[in-house]
Amino acid sequence: MLVLLAGIFVVHIATVIMLFVSTIANVWMVGSSNTGTISTGLWLLCNKTCTQLPVSSQDEASLKAVQAFMILSIIFSIVALVLFIIQLFTLEKGKRFYMTGAIMLVCWMCILIGVSIYTARFTGTMVYSTNPHHGYCFILAWICFCFSFITGILYLVLRKK
Repeated sequence: MLVLLAGIFVVHIATVIMLFVSTIANVWMVGSSNTGTISTGLWLLCNKTCTQLPVSSQDEASLKAVQAFMILSIIFSIVALVLFIIQLFTLEKGKRFYMTGAIMLVCWMCILIGVSIYTARFTGTMVYSTNPHHGYCFILAWICFCFSFITGILYLVLRKK
């Protein structure tokens, strides 16, 4: 049981770190231009230097929603991690980690909504670039989606023995 708890804890910490990286780094879409590689993220457009991401007025609300949901997913993931540590030492034997699992599934939903909006609105549309494709941050966000679902379900069914 200790090995299972340690494994879930490590996956949860990895999820938090990957959520931070995918939200902060500006490599959600990558393309090429005359001057080199261009990458865009949730915040900046980076070529050789980074500038504010140019977004049309019709896409601005979508980008802000993606930013908000990714930040919320980080917050919920950290809260679930802290709650797991607290419950690990305070719950009686045989009790379940219901609250931790529920909060982790809320994190999962936030990731799903944020990345889905980004996929629907911004995939393939990159200014000043040819041949745009997804960057590592976009892929990390989908990996975090899978990890948060798995850990959320495991927390719900896990018993402290």
